[in-house]
Amino acid sequence: MLSRRRVLIGAAMAGIARLARAAEFDMPAGACDCHVHIFGDVRRFLFVPTRVYTPGPASIEELTALHRTLHISRVVIVQPSVYGTDNACTLDAIRRIGPTARGVAVIDAAAPDAALDEMARAGIRGLRVNLATGGPADPMVGRQRLKAAVERANGRNWHIQVNTGLSFIERIQDDVMAALVPFVFDHFGGAQAVLGIDQPGFGTLLKLVRAGKAYVKLSAPYRSSTNAPSYPDVGPLAKALIDANPQRMLWGTDWPHPDSSLVPGRKPTDIAPRLPIDDRRILDQLAVWAPDPALRATILVENPARLYGF
Repeated sequence: MLSRRRVLIGAAMAGIARLARAAEFDMPAGACDCHVHIFGDVRRFLFVPTRVYTPGPASIEELTALHRTLHISRVVIVQPSVYGTDNACTLDAIRRIGPTARGVAVIDAAAPDAALDEMARAGIRGLRVNLATGGPADPMVGRQRLKAAVERANGRNWHIQVNTGLSFIERIQDDVMAALVPFVFDHFGGAQAVLGIDQPGFGTLLKLVRAGKAYVKLSAPYRSSTNAPSYPDVGPLAKALIDANPQRMLWGTDWPHPDSSLVPGRKPTDIAPRLPIDDRRILDQLAVWAPDPALRATILVENPARLYGF
């Protein structure tokens, strides 16, 4: 009998074959998916007991198949919350993929400088502070974590990646402006499509982008909208961010899309199903947000190359 793990992998591969095809526009050479996660063998890479969800397996082979279909040749692997500060799975994935992969790590205060230097040699280019999935409820604790991360990133040509919402971005705007390292905000900075470009905090995000102090990932529009499968109502947010400073825009899938929400009756240790996201249809929206091929090349190729050192 097939193991549950093999069944899950087979279903996921079938989903890729069903949903994915090349984008409707010509992908520029060197296009990068700036936000994915890898969930490896649970016998080798252990989840933290305090996790708020449990993902199913998401392999390098699956990711490679998706990117081959979408004509994407570079990738940034982001440390997910379920592994805490143990970056072994992320580092293993970077090593196995090779020179076309970079990563973003999560560390604790006890991590020695020598370990960070080794991570840099292995392809890590930033530190993630996740304030959205299992993050601290106290904003002051969040600010302290950011300050500590900035201090560790200084002098390493690294950036700080933050998963949070617009209200927290407003709280830390002065910190971002004063930082000597760039900030990267995940998933449209947590902006919600239904609230439009005048929602509280979005103007602050635009200000940081215009000043060149912050990058924003045009990723996971399903976190900003319920208008599946293309989420066209995210367009005004995307266009406003691109207009503010196209040199600070990044694009990513957020693959493999595990449902990390708190579902009544589902325990954190239960395997969370993948959301039925059509990555190709979402990628097609980039041509709506950025009709100029040169502008898309800036977002897909030039900006990631500069930030991640490809």
